[in-house]
Amino acid sequence: MNILYHVVKFEAVRMRRNFAPVFFALAFPVLMLCIFGGIYGNRPSAKFNGLGEVDISVPGYLILVVAVTGLMSFPLGLAEYRDRKILRRFRATPVDASSFLFAQGIVNVVLSLIGAVLLFATGYIFFGLHLPRSVFYACAALLLGTLTMYTIGGVVASLAPSERSATAIANIIYFPMIFLSGATIPLAIFPSGMKVVSDILPATYAVKLLQDAWVRGASTNILLDMAVLFGVTIIGSLVAIRVFRWE
Repeated sequence: MNILYHVVKFEAVRMRRNFAPVFFALAFPVLMLCIFGGIYGNRPSAKFNGLGEVDISVPGYLILVVAVTGLMSFPLGLAEYRDRKILRRFRATPVDASSFLFAQGIVNVVLSLIGAVLLFATGYIFFGLHLPRSVFYACAALLLGTLTMYTIGGVVASLAPSERSATAIANIIYFPMIFLSGATIPLAIFPSGMKVVSDILPATYAVKLLQDAWVRGASTNILLDMAVLFGVTIIGSLVAIRVFRWE
């Protein structure tokens, strides 16, 4: 436990010096909220059960927060350690190499939580963001979406043969996930062809699940979203465990 504490502390310092994940997890979603919240406001709308545009946008931005840590920061950190033989070296010391896996997960999840709190506080203070209809279902939906994003990130780290290829694969997955899933741009304005693409992205179902919990509390529409996310999480976890290499 003492070793894990020091490894987590080291990873936290390392994360603070890494501009990209910190910016995209903490600042970028808040900037998106300020831009579109300033444009559209949060006037109640009947189509959102009395909630407003900000209320329906924030769930998407929350998935944006966990996507940057789960799809980019987490797998790239693991790929870097493996590619530079760091994990192999620590396997020959009293420090268990698996401690770095846990530390990476802990630091990135904490970063996600801070980003989520900043986003919610900004929406609540400046744009009149309402609490979700069901806080329990919203938290459960966000947890499931987070597990799915980190599972996909684990698959990337496991399959990529090098740090450079992991970066390329993560970017190829990350940017369609955030721009075509409804996390940043509402799905309602997508043409039919783009909606077909969005339907194959797991992040789409995470966004819809969290939006449903926020607007309606829960409904029968969530069954497909939950099934897709659980399926991706289970299959992805099996693949990552099966093919992950320490060196």
